[in-house]
Amino acid sequence: MNNLELLAPAGNFLKMKTAFTYGADAVYLGIPDFSLRVRINDFDLQGIKEAVKYAHDRQKKVYVTVNIFAHNQHLSKLPAYIKVLKALKVDALIISDPGILALVKKYWPKAEIHLSTQANCTNLAAVKFWQKQGVKRIILGREVTLKEIKEIHQAAPQVDLEYFVHGAMCMTYSGRCFLSKLLVDRSANLGDCAQPCRWEYDVLLRSANHPEELEIVEERHGAYLLNSKDLCLLKYLKELAAAGVTSFKIEGRAKSVYYQAVVCGIYRQALELITKKTPATKLNQELDFLEKELKTKLVHRGYTTGFLLGDKADQNIFDSHNVSSWEFCGQVINLEERQGKKLRIYFQVHNTLKIGDKVEIIKPNYDIIKIKLENLWEAKTEQALTKAHGGGGGTIAYLEYDFDAIPNGLGTLPVLSVLRRLNQR
Repeated sequence: MNNLELLAPAGNFLKMKTAFTYGADAVYLGIPDFSLRVRINDFDLQGIKEAVKYAHDRQKKVYVTVNIFAHNQHLSKLPAYIKVLKALKVDALIISDPGILALVKKYWPKAEIHLSTQANCTNLAAVKFWQKQGVKRIILGREVTLKEIKEIHQAAPQVDLEYFVHGAMCMTYSGRCFLSKLLVDRSANLGDCAQPCRWEYDVLLRSANHPEELEIVEERHGAYLLNSKDLCLLKYLKELAAAGVTSFKIEGRAKSVYYQAVVCGIYRQALELITKKTPATKLNQELDFLEKELKTKLVHRGYTTGFLLGDKADQNIFDSHNVSSWEFCGQVINLEERQGKKLRIYFQVHNTLKIGDKVEIIKPNYDIIKIKLENLWEAKTEQALTKAHGGGGGTIAYLEYDFDAIPNGLGTLPVLSVLRRLNQR
């Protein structure tokens, strides 16, 4: 269990850096042309080049998604793109389409290939087939159970297995959805999903004589019929590792840096506890605390274990998501030691922060520093503030605290740590 990888999403460079800061071993990213994230995706070829250098300088890895279901018009651009990725020395390509796989083998024969979950690989025969095609790692379909993972690993131990452990769940089989294309002409399989599964619907029976005929209409007082709960397998990492999973994947390229920090920090802490063979009682106590953090400090749709235990994945039919009592308020961008054992913490303000707020600073090992905000300055003018506002790029502000006044050593706080406040407004 010493080679367990935590794999995080990266929708932009800052999210990637935050993921690495909070314990991710690797990230997955891609450009809009060939990735299943067309929107909220800031990467281009230059960005990938910079990302690879940043990661490799820190002994981290970058996997590039080339996992659309390609049409003819996509193929002309692919050879040049593959050659560039080869030159950039990305660590692996994530692929779902057999045609793209064939082109990669032609233009970059030694590329490390990971099979995307979009290929819905859910059985041993399929794993062995893809292994013969040169695939090194299988990202198993989310429909695969723990029992099936064990069977696959025992029969094909040379294949690396990756599994989603946290994040949004798609209501369709392995994420192969056609609703978005049907309803608003945006193809989920080309990375442009409008997420109609999250919409509010009302189901009306059209005829008593034909109960199978239903009209689905989005209404103000409708239900969330297709809205899957979010996946959370925090308490099953040990079982997954024992079954043969070596890479634990987090969903969320479109999520915030706060999401990155909290989820990566929590799952890194959990993997460390497992690797160190923490006694069962202590492990369960720690995991209970970390699970509570995920439930109470993040916005989510409720949590489910998905199909892992052989159950049906749960739907949240009552609302689109929960409302957390805590709100992301800032990200540390610089630290400065001052006279008198003081540390000045510069941060980008993301949501309003005011004197008197209860604030938590989350360190990468998921130590939580609890403070009451007693001072606040605008960074550029050094003017004292009673309140700092985010929005429009956000204010740069700073606060000061004594080294000795904060437990666990605030002085070890790294840049890119995040701040949240109790939302009492």
